[in-house]
Amino acid sequence: MRFNTISHSISGALLGGLLLLSQSTWAQQRDIDVHVGQIAGDLNKTFNEVIGAGRANEGLRADWQQQLAQVRRDAGFRYIRMHGLLSDDMGVYKVDAQGREHYNFQYIDALYDYLLSIGMKPFVELGFMPSAMASGEKTIFWWRGNVTPPRSYEKWGELVKRLTEHWTERYGQAEVATWYFEVWNEPNLRDFWAGTQDEYFRLYAHAARAIKSVNPAYRVGGPATAGAAWIPETIAYATANGVPLDFVSTHTYGVNQGYLDEFGTTGTVLSKDEGAISNDVLKNRREIAASKLPKLPLHYTEWSSSYTPADPTHDSYHQAAYILQKLKQTGDAAQSMSYWVFTDIFEEPGPRFEAFHGGFGLMNTQGIKKPGYFAYQFLNGLGAKQLRNPDAQSIATVDANGDASVLLWDYTHTLPEGINNQQYFIRDLPPRPKGDVRVTLRGVKPGDYTLAISQVGYRKNDAFTAYIGMGSPAQLTRKQVAELKAQASGEPSGRRTVRVGGDGRFSLTLPLRENDVYLLKLGSAPGRPAP
Repeated sequence: MRFNTISHSISGALLGGLLLLSQSTWAQQRDIDVHVGQIAGDLNKTFNEVIGAGRANEGLRADWQQQLAQVRRDAGFRYIRMHGLLSDDMGVYKVDAQGREHYNFQYIDALYDYLLSIGMKPFVELGFMPSAMASGEKTIFWWRGNVTPPRSYEKWGELVKRLTEHWTERYGQAEVATWYFEVWNEPNLRDFWAGTQDEYFRLYAHAARAIKSVNPAYRVGGPATAGAAWIPETIAYATANGVPLDFVSTHTYGVNQGYLDEFGTTGTVLSKDEGAISNDVLKNRREIAASKLPKLPLHYTEWSSSYTPADPTHDSYHQAAYILQKLKQTGDAAQSMSYWVFTDIFEEPGPRFEAFHGGFGLMNTQGIKKPGYFAYQFLNGLGAKQLRNPDAQSIATVDANGDASVLLWDYTHTLPEGINNQQYFIRDLPPRPKGDVRVTLRGVKPGDYTLAISQVGYRKNDAFTAYIGMGSPAQLTRKQVAELKAQASGEPSGRRTVRVGGDGRFSLTLPLRENDVYLLKLGSAPGRPAP
């Protein structure tokens, strides 16, 4: 095997540091060796089935919509879930001075029309309670989502029915039948639901029956709990009472302390447990298998490294490898893993005053892509067929044209004992070397190919470290925004033409650091017929 003449876009550093010939790989610590003809099956696409967003009203903003369109194009997300669809700022329900009820779906129409226009669908979260229907005044978040049960469960059911009928009329039964309907958010937490578990089940039953009364084919589920809770109880309730249940849903996060710490004041601690996230998913799958509905779909409608929008893990280069590691570990145990959330345009604690503040988003408020963004972009760039591959931290694929891709990473938990995320991840954190990784593709048709290498890691598509290098200014100038976007574009760091000889073997060696991510794409060279 040899390398052909390269394009001028590739740098000398890339030549010297990334693409090392196989004779210099004696000291490498890791091998990824796959055959392009050994197909394991279709690529598991649960990673981009659903993405989260803060609240429905934020979806009426132009910058929110622009960012969603971009992440849709790059990462391929198909559904989106958000809070507050029925909250007062969406103007859904009121009772006038004469006691007459009024329903208004104009804001929801504007939002859902936009989602459908860019090829996305709603994963409908039914909540929170319109204040005119609520039994109390307890609210959550800066935007005051009411978390109390309805004064009348019959009126709650009627609201859900009217809204479902409206969607059916506006978008058609065939379209709405492709949606998901989820009732409430995290009712096992007192901050999110002021009622009891029994009262939640009553809320769920009225909503589910209302939806099914419009069309039995519509999919409804819950309980959308925190911490992987209430799955057996929800299934038992539904089966015992004849209540529709088409899927179950819940949430998990990878930290050990700091619940609802919206400003990071007590600190969160990233779990060092290798099974964080995946243990919850696998536990729920076992619970479902042992239930009366053993094949019930499972949707994780929220997950991330941390449950506070003030955790710098979300901004750090470590997050890309973390995302890939947890998705690989969960496999196909869940039918979707919805990352929380796609953008820092997110106002649970109110508008934020800093450009980077540890927000949940894959992008910050100005649309600067964080390292986690590229984990999803790279996953979306893989081929449709997954190859057999025993390596625990990589995915190898081929597409219909025979082009091969390898996505590989190192996930290393680096948080020291006795320090929290807010103290540690705000620093410039140079990684330690992890040796080399050699990637070998076998069974490749001889000929010329284009090799493209993309990378995420420390100072590689790493806007947050560059931001720290700027002095972490609370506000960014237009020039600084442009600079950070240029440093986090996701474009390949190099492309070159390579030749695969008669043995059908392609191999290269890459230096690997803690929490590095690489995407290698071996595709048809210009002028070469597709295999």
